[in-house]
Amino acid sequence: MKQETQRLQLKEINESHVEDILKIRSNEMINQFVQRNSPKNNYDALGFILTIKERTRNHQTFYWGISLKDQAHLIGTICLWNFSEDRKTAEIGYELLPEYHRQGIMSEALTAVLHFGFNELNLQKILAMTDQSNENSKKLLSKHNFILQEDRNDKDFPGSLVFSKKYNGI
Repeated sequence: MKQETQRLQLKEINESHVEDILKIRSNEMINQFVQRNSPKNNYDALGFILTIKERTRNHQTFYWGISLKDQAHLIGTICLWNFSEDRKTAEIGYELLPEYHRQGIMSEALTAVLHFGFNELNLQKILAMTDQSNENSKKLLSKHNFILQEDRNDKDFPGSLVFSKKYNGI
């Protein structure tokens, strides 16, 4: 499941990433756009990692830690999850530490995961939910030809916008 891009490694997370996951998932700037229970300590982060490992084993999710090729530390994550019953549609989620924003890193990771989703998993559509005030995320999705679904909303998070991208033979 490990993937490489020009600058990045996308890799399975494991117990050695506890501090990185804690740093990413408890970051205040990231969490202003995400509604979740953030880990408060290494124990919480470890619990999250173990849950992700189990969901990955069961093919409920495909979840990668993002690191620069020359570094061991994770700087973000990206995942495909929330698969439809027929496994033709999935949701994509991503987060990146703010000091790595505006460097094309998430765009590079997103390209790799879209390719994986459409070409390896044979998805027909990938959805993305993003907070309506998250301008960086909206720009990223538009750059990758996601279309705002103005007639849809995320029932669990009313402040979110729904974007979708259909398979087009990439």
